[in-house]
Amino acid sequence: MAYAPSAPELPESFGQQQLDEEARYTYAYHPYSSSGQPTNQLGSSGMFSPETHPDIARSFESAGGNRSGFLHESELRHALSFSGYEGISNRTIRFLLFIYKSPQESLLRLGPKEYAELWNCLAQWRAMFDRYDRDRSGKMNALELRDAFYHLGYMLPTSVLQLIILSQFDDATGNTVDLCFDRFLECGMIVKSLTEKFKEKDPGYTGYATLSYDTFMSMVIPFIASYD
Repeated sequence: MAYAPSAPELPESFGQQQLDEEARYTYAYHPYSSSGQPTNQLGSSGMFSPETHPDIARSFESAGGNRSGFLHESELRHALSFSGYEGISNRTIRFLLFIYKSPQESLLRLGPKEYAELWNCLAQWRAMFDRYDRDRSGKMNALELRDAFYHLGYMLPTSVLQLIILSQFDDATGNTVDLCFDRFLECGMIVKSLTEKFKEKDPGYTGYATLSYDTFMSMVIPFIASYD
């Protein structure tokens, strides 16, 4: 399996217990100047810095994040719809909350930093989806999915691609279906994040690693848990 330096990035906070957040999120959210003082901020909530894309602040505030400082499930859905990401399933919304929430958070909710990073990452995944949805059907078939993963650096075996495709089915008919954007997003993030976890155990990029049972379960279980 090839690794993917060009793949859309997961949040820097993912999997970390100790953070130095002030030095990060330089594009989407950078709330402090070099002196450690708050910068001039954008948006009526005063939660975003001047470097933040205006649509990030507007969508966050439109969902009511300026009142509590956080977006929960329904609020995140509203914010993403405001930004043009309509129709994302409840499962994918909860998955995004799990991936992007701060490690210090016990609740599934996003603050301004986490939301800004999610917003930027979604734009990258959307561009990738649109590029490889060659027939402009709004869905990605097996060949398009293979090419998209290959572009990201993931030369997935045919058996793995088949597993991904077979996992996508219509509850009503039981037939497999092509991937809409939110399913592609979820599958892409799982492949990328599990690969990143595997790389930690394979520093030589050999494609092989020795894992304890506990380590293996800790890597895999969060991504196969049900978010329905």
